[in-house]
Amino acid sequence: MEIVFCTNNQHKLTEIGQILGSQIAFLTLKDIGFNDEIPEPFDTLEENSFTKANQVYQKTGRNCVAEDTGLFIEALNGEPGVFSARYAGPECDSNKNMDKVLDQLEEVKSRSAYFKTVISLIIDGKLTQFEGRCDGYIAMNKLGDDGFGYDPIFIPNGYEQSFAELTSNQKNEISHRRKALDAFINYLNQRSTQST
Repeated sequence: MEIVFCTNNQHKLTEIGQILGSQIAFLTLKDIGFNDEIPEPFDTLEENSFTKANQVYQKTGRNCVAEDTGLFIEALNGEPGVFSARYAGPECDSNKNMDKVLDQLEEVKSRSAYFKTVISLIIDGKLTQFEGRCDGYIAMNKLGDDGFGYDPIFIPNGYEQSFAELTSNQKNEISHRRKALDAFINYLNQRSTQST
């Protein structure tokens, strides 16, 4: 089965490829010549991921999967949340986003946070969603050079290193994206078994 992964974010595609290995090969938007801007106008990850998948499905008729991820910080009432990529402005600058978070938490002791990923899959017009979550806390400053997004300031529970200090294999064993992808793959495997 061909499935289009609805993102132009190369970091996400690389990480997903590392997690899934040879289990499934996605087509990209570039592969199918889809160049339309895909809006993310909603207040929840569920709505945004569905909108991305649905826009591509409605235009191309191809089975699609899309995801949306956010960092939710307890002391900031869940911010940046669904606006994580654009938290410090529309240019989606990761360093500016992290600087804004660190500035807002400068005097805050409770730094609990979690990453959440929601995956929306549309096959033959039917929507199924999957969720993954990784709990942790926000570091006092940026740590490490690997990863992307907020990885240098997020320390997962049970670790002393940030996501950006862990190896990609270590991060991919525990990440929110891994958990959501595991649920997604399990669903596809069950679906495949039922159809044979």
